[in-house]
Amino acid sequence: MASSSEIRAVLFDYGGVLAEEGFFNGLRRLGREQGLSNADELPRIGLDVVYETGYVTGRGSEAAFWEQMRRRTGLRGGDAELRWPILEGFVLRPGMLALVRELREAGYRVGLLSDQTDWLDRLDERDHFYQAFDDLFISYRLGMGKRDEVLFDQVAQTLGLPPAAILFIDDNPGNVERARRHGWQAIRFTNEESLRGQLAELLGLSPHPNSIE
Repeated sequence: MASSSEIRAVLFDYGGVLAEEGFFNGLRRLGREQGLSNADELPRIGLDVVYETGYVTGRGSEAAFWEQMRRRTGLRGGDAELRWPILEGFVLRPGMLALVRELREAGYRVGLLSDQTDWLDRLDERDHFYQAFDDLFISYRLGMGKRDEVLFDQVAQTLGLPPAAILFIDDNPGNVERARRHGWQAIRFTNEESLRGQLAELLGLSPHPNSIE
């Protein structure tokens, strides 16, 4: 890990870090509610399809995504009907948003780095979290996701920072490893308490949430 004097920017994943994981949980919920025998496989299939159709990188449409999901899994229902449980499942974690604000007030540049579709804009309209960040790096806008390793170099260039000055927080071990391969500092998120403990050691941040609203 870098020293606190080296780190200048902290980037957060959205689903599974800043918010509860709505995509995987929502697809699993849909499968179970519809009585599909492959319900527990829907998250894996959905992840493949959202990339294969190009929806997550802004190169394909939501309609194409759901069409493929219906064909490959047996899901039933219109696009809006299927979308709803996913958006509902993305529940913002107040403690994590408070942490973002603490870091920003402490002088760190804070950003969102997430593989998300245009659903993220809908979620921001509902929860108003974009305003807490200095930078937004969203796969739907970038035309690439965290599976594409060049993304990490391009984000560093956009920030105008050396890789070692960037700390990335993600719950996906593959994304964490890819970030590290490109010289970033990275923490695999498991829970808020553990993350705060690691940030206290690394950045001198308080291990206890403050009262920022």
